[in-house]
Amino acid sequence: MVMIWILRSARFRGLTGEALVQLAARLRLPSDTYHRFHNVTLPAPDGTTQIDHVLISKFGVFVIETKHMKGWIFGAEHDGQWTQRIFRSSFKFQNPLRQNYKHLKALEAVLGIPAHTIHSVVVFSGACTFKTVLPANVVRGGRYIGFIKSFQQQVLSDAQVNEILTRIQAVRLPQTLATHRAHIESVRARREPLAERKCPSCGSRMVLRTSKQGANAGDQFWGCSTFPKCRAVRRVNQ
Repeated sequence: MVMIWILRSARFRGLTGEALVQLAARLRLPSDTYHRFHNVTLPAPDGTTQIDHVLISKFGVFVIETKHMKGWIFGAEHDGQWTQRIFRSSFKFQNPLRQNYKHLKALEAVLGIPAHTIHSVVVFSGACTFKTVLPANVVRGGRYIGFIKSFQQQVLSDAQVNEILTRIQAVRLPQTLATHRAHIESVRARREPLAERKCPSCGSRMVLRTSKQGANAGDQFWGCSTFPKCRAVRRVNQ
């Protein structure tokens, strides 16, 4: 019974998806051209951010978010949430493109390289089917390899690639159980609707405000305390 519970847990399914993506990269992307990092935890202004996979090459830096899911997947690029449907049951989950955007910005800040050299990739593994048209950087299974290989223009020099590799090694947090637990606590704290939180852009204290006009009039949101210097906002449930 314990083994069945483990195999069905979200954590195990997530690890399975990450392992499949990692294996595909190892087998199909030459290691002398694409340098791989997996399970990268970085410090962020509002805690930590954890990236499933980072591939560095002269063609750019590819930040990969994995989702191991089954059923039908519905979503659009700019939707806050996507939908997973299994038979007659539907489940909402955060738009993985938005989730990966934070990873990109954290990595961009750490590496100090132009935004156009960093690419977001979302990979769905498992027995799922896309039921809406999704952007080209959202793919199923090993198709992400073809997407990455479609970038053929060199945007980083060999020296820049080596500098990026050194920088990631220097700033990533240790791959330990303690780091993982601290990250989970950081995520839980951010999900508490009224818990005090820090600005994801500048690290300043965020304050709870109420929209006074427009379609969202009356709704509460978190805004940076340094406004208008920093205009970062977050929904109450983020």
